Amino acid sequence: MSDPKLSPETIAISAGRPAVKKDGSLNPDISLSSTYHAGGTVGYGRSGNETWSALESAISELEGGQTLAFASGNAAISAVFALLPIGAPVVASDQGYSGTMAMLTSFQESGRLEVRFVDIANTDAVIAAMSGAAFLWLESPTNPGLEVADMPTLIVAARNLSVGVGVDNTFATPLIQNPLQMGADIVMHSVTKYFAGHSDVLMGSLSTKIPELHSRLQEIRKIHGGVPGPYEAWLALRGLRTFPLRFECAQRNALELAKRLSKHPAISRVRYPGLPEDSQHARAKSFMRGFGAVVSFEVKDGPEKADRICESSELITHATSLGGIESLWERRRRWPAESKLTPENLIRLSVGCENVEDLWRDIEQAFTNS
Repeated sequence: MSDPKLSPETIAISAGRPAVKKDGSLNPDISLSSTYHAGGTVGYGRSGNETWSALESAISELEGGQTLAFASGNAAISAVFALLPIGAPVVASDQGYSGTMAMLTSFQESGRLEVRFVDIANTDAVIAAMSGAAFLWLESPTNPGLEVADMPTLIVAARNLSVGVGVDNTFATPLIQNPLQMGADIVMHSVTKYFAGHSDVLMGSLSTKIPELHSRLQEIRKIHGGVPGPYEAWLALRGLRTFPLRFECAQRNALELAKRLSKHPAISRVRYPGLPEDSQHARAKSFMRGFGAVVSFEVKDGPEKADRICESSELITHATSLGGIESLWERRRRWPAESKLTPENLIRLSVGCENVEDLWRDIEQAFTNS
């Protein structure tokens, strides 16, 4: 671990560098090898790679635990649930990331796990659902509804009930909250999103403070084969260097756009915890250090109008995903796997780093021309 007095902004730039030596490289090399001479600690390319290790070291510094990189966010999530025995009861959000919900639904239908889907923002309901459970999967803020879980309370409750805790920290990032410091067992990131930040990498990560858990997850990664490519790991680490700069700019833009969208006559509701009038604001402010860079809003004239708005943008890209340097939006219910609790007319806007006035002009013309 690096100097604990260093800020996340400094860690993102300095961590995961090669050892200093004369004429040594400032950046890690891309280690393009699947085969290693016998007698060492790696043995084979599915067990380790120097480029992965550099990225893992940097994320470890940010999240405060040992990190493993995976081929995708879904591969990382799958590795977490692979820890659990057949039929284990799991508590999870009923309107979280569609990839997680689809995975858990398939596990439930096959009998692999017993899944208890709950409103993750309803603290009493979550605690009640944890009775006799093996694991709590927290996603906060949720994707795309931006519901905020009372993580400090829920993690303590899980500890008292001997329930393991995993947290999807993709939306908040370690700039806003550090679940391992709150007592969570595992933190997951879709590295594809804010860490890599340029819409050109698929990757996930898991971080934990528990050495035995790290070893088990490492073995699952090796056996199941969810390993990242070294070039992708190198790109992700390069993206991580500017992550705090991008995130702070995007978050600032998101707050300004949320304020303006909340006054738009064609919008019935804006979801953004940074707005004082948002139902999640007080809770988010109580333990989070910011409110993120995703804004969701509901269009008064229904899903067809929402689709036309997304199709009418000229600067904001109509695409799925989030966390890139560019702004993206879409109507989330266009995807069959999206939670049926997500309103049909909801648009998720991943705010990027463009000039906020340019973004607002594009939003206004998209509403007008749709």
